[in-house]
Amino acid sequence: MDTLATVFIKPGEADRILAGHPWLYEGSILRLTRTPNDGDAVQVKDHRQRFLGVGFFNSKSRIRVRLLSQEREELDRAFFVRRISAALKHRRRHLSGATSFRVVNSEADLLSGLIVDLYEDVAVVQTSSLGMDQRKKQIASVLQELLSPKAIIERNDMASRRFEGLDEAQGVLAGVAPEGLTARLNGLKFHIPGAGGHKTGMYLDQQDNYEAVGRWAKDGTVLDCFSFLGGFALHAARAGAKSVLGIDQSAEAIAAATANAAANGLTGKIQFEEGNVFDWLKTNTTAAPSEKVVPKFDLIILDPPSFTRSRAAVGDALRGYKEIHLRALKLLRPGGVLATFCCSHHVDGRLFEDVILSAAYDCRKILRRVANYSQSPDHPVLPSIPETEYLKGYAYEMVG
Repeated sequence: MDTLATVFIKPGEADRILAGHPWLYEGSILRLTRTPNDGDAVQVKDHRQRFLGVGFFNSKSRIRVRLLSQEREELDRAFFVRRISAALKHRRRHLSGATSFRVVNSEADLLSGLIVDLYEDVAVVQTSSLGMDQRKKQIASVLQELLSPKAIIERNDMASRRFEGLDEAQGVLAGVAPEGLTARLNGLKFHIPGAGGHKTGMYLDQQDNYEAVGRWAKDGTVLDCFSFLGGFALHAARAGAKSVLGIDQSAEAIAAATANAAANGLTGKIQFEEGNVFDWLKTNTTAAPSEKVVPKFDLIILDPPSFTRSRAAVGDALRGYKEIHLRALKLLRPGGVLATFCCSHHVDGRLFEDVILSAAYDCRKILRRVANYSQSPDHPVLPSIPETEYLKGYAYEMVG
């Protein structure tokens, strides 16, 4: 440990680190004993020389050090075995029986810059920090030991990598790459074609919510907006919906969702339509001055991609959220349920609900909140790291 370069931080900067937040920004640094190579392990101390932890250094990033441990330990292969084993133990305790799930969720599993998703027998790795990227072969070796997957592929096509001085990359770290990924969620089978899909392939963070929202669908007519590969739509159909309509602007997603419905024997209940959700909602809620919009649905699901990646764009995002809720509420029958989600860290739960209630006020509807939703337990939340909590959702019953 004495051979590591030491990063001393300024007075007043240690409390956040001691509370568990792993990011050490450039402006927090007082001095270095020597300049390490980018990606090297370093130790961090406060201005009084008290040891705070060890992590990876990167002079190209605003996050100059990503702390990985508050202990004096080597960040070697044995370290990754311990940390990934602990992450797996958490999943097996809180998401028992799942065969597709997030194995490692970066900061939430004390492995900042590393994401690992398991799709049945294929592991998908994303490394968003230089230190993790330099060690991805070692990480793949650990995953082979702990998971025995048929293949380990990297999907490092995130734009955020450029902030670490990294290029985008995709490839095979072990085994033979499959033609597509397959996930089984709550007993339903989903095929993810090619290298397509969002995140590492699918929204695994909604695994619990797919089934929970599906319970509102029995004997009802369902609209699933931003349906992607059909996660909510298929669960609603299986739960006993009379009919389900899914809307998504991606032709590839519509084709995959249609195939997924067929593979699960749900074709007769589900129809998928390609279209921009904003445009579709506007078209279906526009009426002549002498006419009224006729509500058509007993359950409407809104699960859009993030409308903002920065605080500066929150205003625009809120206007977008209000627009889709205003129009969706006009299509919801009295007694029906609106299940709605926001996956932007920059829009907290209270702000999100304020937008929904503002939309309800504008169209003279009264809502009763009947459920709260969060990310599935394979995407754990550490309250000391606010960035780990991003997905929030609510279900509302239309009262009037």
